Amino acid sequence: MSRVTRSLRLALLAVITIAAQTVTAAAPAAAAGPPSDAPRAALRAMAEDVAGADASVYGARDDTGRGMDAVKIIQVPDGRYLAVYHTYLGGSFHSALAISSDLLHWSFRRDFGAGSSQPTITVAGSGYVVAWEQEPANHLAFRYFTDLGGLMGGPPQRSFDAPWRLSQCAEGTPSIFAVSLRPDIDHSVIDVGGHYFKNCDVDRQQRGTLTNFMSWSTAAQPLVDNALLHWGVRGNIGDRDPVGFAGFAFTMMEGQYVKGDFGSWRTFLFDQQTGNADPVNMRTHRGSTAFANPTATTITAPDGRRAVVFTTFIPSEGAAPTEAGSLIYYRVY
Repeated sequence: MSRVTRSLRLALLAVITIAAQTVTAAAPAAAAGPPSDAPRAALRAMAEDVAGADASVYGARDDTGRGMDAVKIIQVPDGRYLAVYHTYLGGSFHSALAISSDLLHWSFRRDFGAGSSQPTITVAGSGYVVAWEQEPANHLAFRYFTDLGGLMGGPPQRSFDAPWRLSQCAEGTPSIFAVSLRPDIDHSVIDVGGHYFKNCDVDRQQRGTLTNFMSWSTAAQPLVDNALLHWGVRGNIGDRDPVGFAGFAFTMMEGQYVKGDFGSWRTFLFDQQTGNADPVNMRTHRGSTAFANPTATTITAPDGRRAVVFTTFIPSEGAAPTEAGSLIYYRVY
């Protein structure tokens, strides 16, 4: 175990221990903070210290040279890692799938088709649900594959394209909070996050339910929006990615301070227990300042230790030299 890893683990244990202690005194004491405060601070510190990551890669590409923009990573039971991402090719976005054994080098496996972007993926029993934003008429699209082999190159066993419910212009950028099979995909409930183009002007948050892979309902999430509006975000509130850490549920989110300004994208960590969000002030090796499409996933690192793998897209408007594009990094703890 490295000195940095040992220090991080000790710091995490310390803050969780302190948060769990009961303070007793003769005189009235200040109320303790919510129990999720300390784990949230520890996770935020891990996300912020890019330069101190155990491993990282800027401008991530697969082995065919495709840029891995808006990448989301999960781990499969055999220990390898899957990534879904999009690339702009021939005048259209294409979402794709790649596989890796070390989180840094990725082998392309399949293309999900023209017009697909902002993909996400999750395990569903022995199968996989992949979702993305589909053009034209930007909307949420869902595909189910029964096993890893099918995901790598076969046709989906179930497909669903969600109708617009909240906007007459666009709804997209999905994330999957949970999948409940009762007992199979035809009797399932999928908890989905997304954004909608509010008043055809700015992106705001929605939370929906895909039932039995055939019925869609959703609702706006103004309280989630308010957590970022509190910090002065006035442009889009777009991508988000749920992550469990130290027994609590959090969400990595992106917020654009100025509408239309790609250099004003920043990352926030939303606490699902308390409904508040903290800015994530990321420190890269060369000092990039803008960050979009954040994700976080708890994994087993290539060396067998517990870790969180983070991804984010660094737009050219806020990128330091050699840092533009998708950034992948992980921290063990």
